[in-house]
Amino acid sequence: MKTEPQIIRTRNFVADAAAFILEQARKAIAGRNEFRIALSGGNTPAPVYARLAAQAADLPWDRVCFTFGDERCVPQDDPESNFRMARENLFTPAAVPGKSIMRMRGEIDPQVAAHDYQQQLAAIAIQSGEPMYRHDLILLGLGPDGHTASLFPGTAALEEMTRTVVANFVPKLNSWRLTFTFPLINHARNILFLVGAAKSPELIESVLKGDSQFPAARVNPVAGEVTWMIGE
Repeated sequence: MKTEPQIIRTRNFVADAAAFILEQARKAIAGRNEFRIALSGGNTPAPVYARLAAQAADLPWDRVCFTFGDERCVPQDDPESNFRMARENLFTPAAVPGKSIMRMRGEIDPQVAAHDYQQQLAAIAIQSGEPMYRHDLILLGLGPDGHTASLFPGTAALEEMTRTVVANFVPKLNSWRLTFTFPLINHARNILFLVGAAKSPELIESVLKGDSQFPAARVNPVAGEVTWMIGE
């Protein structure tokens, strides 16, 4: 059963996206005394993270757990690193404590890095008495080929039903990526797609209609809400 996503079309993309994240953070901290958020990479979220850092000065960052929905297999200071982008735009400006950040280790063997990350999430879930780590909010993007996180069309990770984090080889990029899988993504309480104004309206329409050739169309939380924030 696909729950109908909420669609927000906005000319104030950065401000509205940051406000949405902040609202989810305050709600989660008030309700469960913690906020678990998975960040996405790429260019679209960077100004959103910067706005969040500027506006959320009063947020108790020690009550926030930052994870990453995917990562490039590069060292943490590489310009391609999702962690580096988040650090420069959010973690450093907001003085987020290191213990609040779970980094995917893009610089080590991809299979080992994926396994380690899965184990870290599983350990927290066990401590909390949960069958699987549950995010309060997962941020996702939409690639021109319909990929989200590093779940690219035609790649092995699309069919993964047991592991929560995998190393995924992407032939068209000739490179490995670390990525959340659908079981973990679809276990979230909330998912926010951040889609810039330049994205193809036809692609967005196809994904929203559930065309499964596009991996993003397979994001369908079991007991959660999906929101699309689309720039205009």
